[in-house]
Amino acid sequence: MCPIIDADEKIKNMDTEKIKRYLFQISMRSKWEAVVRIYRLNKKAHGAIITKSGDTALHLAVSDGQEKHVKELVDLVEVKELEIQNEQGNTPLHIAAWMGNETMCSCLANAHPSLVTTFNVDNETPLFLAAVYGKKDAFLCMHYIYNPTPGEVPRTRYNYCRRNNGDIILHCAISGDHFDLAFQIIHLYKDLVNFVNAQGFSPLHLLATKPSAFKSGSHLSRFQEIIYHCIYVDELKAEQGKRSNEGIIKTFKEEENPKHPENYQTCINFLRLFRKAIRLEIKSADPENPIEPNKQTLNTSNPGHKKFPGNYNTCFEFVKLISKALLIVLGLGSTEIRKTREKKEKHKWSVQIMTELLARAVMYKYEDSGTAPPSQKEKDNDETTPYNIADGGAVLMPSDSALDVPIPQQEAQQPKNGSSADKKTENITPSVNTETPILIAARNGVTEMVDKILELFPVAIHDMNKEKKNIVLLAVEYRQPHVYMLLLKRNILKESVFSKVDHEGNSALHLAAKLGEHKPWLIPGAALQMQWEIKWYEVRIERTEIFNR
Repeated sequence: MCPIIDADEKIKNMDTEKIKRYLFQISMRSKWEAVVRIYRLNKKAHGAIITKSGDTALHLAVSDGQEKHVKELVDLVEVKELEIQNEQGNTPLHIAAWMGNETMCSCLANAHPSLVTTFNVDNETPLFLAAVYGKKDAFLCMHYIYNPTPGEVPRTRYNYCRRNNGDIILHCAISGDHFDLAFQIIHLYKDLVNFVNAQGFSPLHLLATKPSAFKSGSHLSRFQEIIYHCIYVDELKAEQGKRSNEGIIKTFKEEENPKHPENYQTCINFLRLFRKAIRLEIKSADPENPIEPNKQTLNTSNPGHKKFPGNYNTCFEFVKLISKALLIVLGLGSTEIRKTREKKEKHKWSVQIMTELLARAVMYKYEDSGTAPPSQKEKDNDETTPYNIADGGAVLMPSDSALDVPIPQQEAQQPKNGSSADKKTENITPSVNTETPILIAARNGVTEMVDKILELFPVAIHDMNKEKKNIVLLAVEYRQPHVYMLLLKRNILKESVFSKVDHEGNSALHLAAKLGEHKPWLIPGAALQMQWEIKWYEVRIERTEIFNR
């Protein structure tokens, strides 16, 4: 008898325990072709748990990034075997999502779209994990597989975007500085903008706690300033369907299938740049095929009214290309330039995110908001219990009489082999957050947010926290001179705002005189620190005298 046929028969006749041991041995040695062969010959292998943490061979293949073999395994197994979860409640799609592998996410999600909304023990779906780790391509891939038609996402789908602590995908994207992904989430899941977590923080609150995401909170050297202003960063725009990566300049890591050494990347980028310039010139010269207006560079706030004629787009595009060419000549691959570019992207995109959040904010009007994570019963009923937003931006618990449903309890799924656990987690109840985003922004020195909020919501100038401190008192206490000078320049009622005192009777002058724990002065040495404290106090005295005249 042929040895190969004999081996096949031996595999077919293996019992479950022998299959498990054999699968574990060859999986640990990365012999994936042999794993596929076993799956093809013996169906007992399909659902075999081969590790102590409850993983199948398919889990391990995904973890090892075996795109080709994962597809072969998915084609061999049944739908129910794709649903197998390990001890953490993760399906193979969960692993592919946090890895950000778009190919494997597409393969698994297309085979079983409901996997996109499967919860693990932490109430995290694959869609949620992709947002946590900033895997935009994987996130969009799974979103459009589960939501094939563009447009409004049903409110019930938002339940799959939240975990046990109340954080939603938008919280996680902003927290991780994944602003390109956050921008897509805002446009795909519009209502999430006003959802709050267990601490009562909305995405805008969270963004206000990240001063380093804004230019006002960053410190650049002379060389970095020059490079910073030479770099052109495209604005974010909503992506429809699968993202088409048409960027001219790419780093080696951004190449899907690099077939050249990393140090050749600059030459390839220059060729792309030259080809793009020729294409633009040809299109601009063809009257039957004019270049469409570049919406992302010309007055994006009002697409119906452009500041420049459409034929000027060619000039703008050419300037962009030249600036990118200069960066290539300077050496785009250098660490310093790459870091400066990433920093400028963060600064520009954070302002975009802030603008989008404020455009949809309900801080100063009554509107329903998100709540703590819903129970499984509420998920089935497609309902989310709202919380009220007070005029000051605080999250208030709804009274029992105001609602027909009880305050939700979060049921943590223990999805071992598809079953849910009987054990429930404790109630996740949002705490009352008495600080509005403008107060948090003032405390952290985010002048961009302070300025924009006052522009859109002038009433925000009167916001106070639980210690009765307004925006001026917080700016003084936390030593934020840029915020203080911004307020001085604005047309506000200075007498009513600058003369406020907190619950202990402290004015801005009192807080300036105190040597608090907050020391933002980037100066070494206690003596120099004290000099700045004295200077800060003297400036406050000068301003106080001006107000009293």
